[in-house]
Amino acid sequence: MARTLEQERAALLQDERRVAKRRKQLEDRERDEAIKAVEKAGLLKLDAERIDSLGKRIKALGIAEVEKRLTA
Repeated sequence: MARTLEQERAALLQDERRVAKRRKQLEDRERDEAIKAVEKAGLLKLDAERIDSLGKRIKALGIAEVEKRLTA
């Protein structure tokens, strides 16, 4: 525990920065994993127009509906 309030504030600020950095690293890793999954599925081989069209359709239907239709 810090001896003064200012030391305690500084320690908390340092902890918050460290947590924010870890959160950003986790977000980056999650994004990289998602891109790898899309690439593995072969979707990155599509031309940009088809990817855009597919994305719009998924957005319009919603993820749950798309999953439901794909498993049917």
